Amino acid sequence: MGISNKIKAGVIGGAGYTGGETVRLLLHHPKTDLLFVQSRSQAGKYISEVHSDLIGETNLKFTSEFNQQVDVLFLCLSHGESKKFLADNKFSDSVRIIDLGNDFRLGDKVGDREFVYGLPEFQRDNIKKAKNIANPGCFATTIQLGLLPLANAGLLNEIYTTGITGSTGAGQKLQDATHFTWRSNNISAYKTLTHQHLGEINQTLNALQSGFSDSVNFVPWRGDFTRGIFITSVLRCYLSIEDLIRLYKEYYATHPFTHLSDSMIDIKKVVNTNKCLIHLEKVENKIAIHSVTDNLLKGASGQAIQNMNLMFGFEEDAGLKLKGSIY
Repeated sequence: MGISNKIKAGVIGGAGYTGGETVRLLLHHPKTDLLFVQSRSQAGKYISEVHSDLIGETNLKFTSEFNQQVDVLFLCLSHGESKKFLADNKFSDSVRIIDLGNDFRLGDKVGDREFVYGLPEFQRDNIKKAKNIANPGCFATTIQLGLLPLANAGLLNEIYTTGITGSTGAGQKLQDATHFTWRSNNISAYKTLTHQHLGEINQTLNALQSGFSDSVNFVPWRGDFTRGIFITSVLRCYLSIEDLIRLYKEYYATHPFTHLSDSMIDIKKVVNTNKCLIHLEKVENKIAIHSVTDNLLKGASGQAIQNMNLMFGFEEDAGLKLKGSIY
């Protein structure tokens, strides 16, 4: 297959938030033909009946079946379901798999399928050669992008991280923590120091900074908004702010979606984009690293498309030149 040809794509589990965003991006991608979107719960319905932002964009219906003759398959399933799906359904080795769940982020595999951790700013060259990708978690992406340059320079020590996320981070299924009357005018902490993304964060940091054994002390928060993540990580650092800025700009110089901002950042600058923005502050011997992403795009579907672009030799930002909605 020449890289000038369109590739055939399919989505498994397309009814949720990440499934809908993946469908939206694939429909408008210049190099993909979306063949099917599978959903057991919505089979037979037009996709635009469930994802109403796609009215006028597609006449596809959800299907309970799936075509195995695709070039790339996106798994937008609940955590724990991707491994079972791939064990029950066999695909040709030529089919590239991109899993948006957490089933393969820590090195698990199904049969002979091994998965490469899909954080491009960490290991873009390995992603280009990969047949299967474990897409990073949303909190994990935003935290790691704030820390990668320090880890690469061997400067990490014990890290204290707080992060707040919108309600879409909890998925589409209604629960107490996503109900409007509970979420509105409310903030709460959850999974304090035990969040499931800590495993992949520590895995990456250890790969970059050999022997890193200090804690990443992470307290996540639920926010009173729908999408976006704001992270602040604090640790000791004796470099000057000028040297730190230089370190970050050099590390991300060739990466199209991660940018250092000279002024304070906020979530509205990245919502509806595949960007991560970073801002640094230093007081005495402490550095505060602020990082923001859209949890459904750079934290999920957008990064999955970015990984697909790298795997198939497309421009890394193909189909992802999206503008933030700050007004």
